[in-house]
Amino acid sequence: MDVREIHRGATALAIDGFTRRFGATVAVDDLWLTVPSGSFFGLVGPNGAGKTTALSMAVGLLRPDAGVARIFGHDVWADPTRAKELVGVLPDGLSLPERLTGRELLTYTARLRGLNRATAAERADELLRVLELTDSDGTMVIDYSAGMRKKIGLATALIHAPKLLVLDEPFEAVDPVSASTIRTILTRFVAAGGSVVLSSHVMSLVETICDRVAVITRGRVVAAGTLAEVRGAGSLEDAFVELVGGRVGGGEGLSWLAS
Repeated sequence: MDVREIHRGATALAIDGFTRRFGATVAVDDLWLTVPSGSFFGLVGPNGAGKTTALSMAVGLLRPDAGVARIFGHDVWADPTRAKELVGVLPDGLSLPERLTGRELLTYTARLRGLNRATAAERADELLRVLELTDSDGTMVIDYSAGMRKKIGLATALIHAPKLLVLDEPFEAVDPVSASTIRTILTRFVAAGGSVVLSSHVMSLVETICDRVAVITRGRVVAAGTLAEVRGAGSLEDAFVELVGGRVGGGEGLSWLAS
């Protein structure tokens, strides 16, 4: 499938020709991607493929050297206020105000997003309960575990009821019970008309929850489409290894481990 195909129908996120260099390193190289509205979209690629850089540019956290991103038709850089009203973001390595409690953080975020006090308090209560953080709502974020930070970060992305969620490794460091809760929340979000873009290294997870997927390597999209189109007759992991030029094995050498 040509990743530069004409955008048809409602598009949640359109990335046209993203390029980003860090010195002599080209992190993202003329990347094109279309995320249809209402889709659960998985973004996969090897370490250093450019996933985090591409997503950071797509939501306005990092300025591209070239290219345009649009969220429901709104240019992220030319019309940032409207574009960012429509998106909730969970970046990789999210920095949070650590001297606030979980409840204070959610209330503060909601107020910044323009919600009134009553609505902010109501949504904070519900998010803390659903994400099983109620018992820690008086604990400062600095004392949260890695998994708790991931969950409170997701809550800040959800609190203003966005139309699109862009999540970078949302399940990393999250225990299985919490991961199941997050999957349920995201699945219901999509079923209600929302759109999700998530990056992950866990192919089985992407196969389970995503209906569309794109594979990135060396800063470019090398395959994109429905899950069935990208994985073909095998598994997504098999297709991924073939597309990124990897190899299955690793048994050669290291003979000293068996000595």
